[in-house]
Amino acid sequence: MIRAVFLDMFNTLCHFHPLREERQVHCLAEENIVANVDALRHAYLKGDEHWARENERWPINDRDAEALRQFHAEYEQVLLAAAGIEVSLEQAARIYQHYHHTEWGLLLYDDVLPTLEQLRSRGITLGLISNIDRDVTPYCNNLKLTPLLDFILSSCLVGAEKPDPRIFQTALELAGVLPEEALHVGDQYYADVTGARGVGIQPVLIDRLGAYLDLNDCIRVQRLDEITKYVL
Repeated sequence: MIRAVFLDMFNTLCHFHPLREERQVHCLAEENIVANVDALRHAYLKGDEHWARENERWPINDRDAEALRQFHAEYEQVLLAAAGIEVSLEQAARIYQHYHHTEWGLLLYDDVLPTLEQLRSRGITLGLISNIDRDVTPYCNNLKLTPLLDFILSSCLVGAEKPDPRIFQTALELAGVLPEEALHVGDQYYADVTGARGVGIQPVLIDRLGAYLDLNDCIRVQRLDEITKYVL
């Protein structure tokens, strides 16, 4: 019986506005590079996995300024290569810095509040687990998510990022449930699916882009409200 649902934040409950790929297109135009929004949208799957694996190898927040600049340039290069765009490391560094300083906000997906309200009304414990370099709580407050959540875990405060088992174990302790009594929903296969499965939590991959149509080793949904049939 499922008693708790853990949720990723970005691209699971909310998305950037403007979208990341739209901001990338604008930054690339400054370098006279024409980019395809759809190609960049799917390239972010590769970029996000690269970020998670690199962070596991050497925590990004532990790197000095020079190592951080190097990582950001390499990340941008990997991201753009996945979209079919080849740039030098120096050019990638410029693009990343431009992107980093673009303005953005957050918007909830339309299925989020109704789904969380339904789960909460059935007594399901709800927890947020986010890989982020700052406390994610203010974002949750602005999006009106906080009243619907029993706890919020920001990786920078826990001292571990998904897929590290420690952040999932912390969630289990706060929820007061066993691994087999929890689901974890997230959009990144490596960080969310691999991480949850590593501690015995059933993973659910939310694939809003339809990028994992051939995936068959875990539950896959395209909307958050689809998870209710696995919980209620």
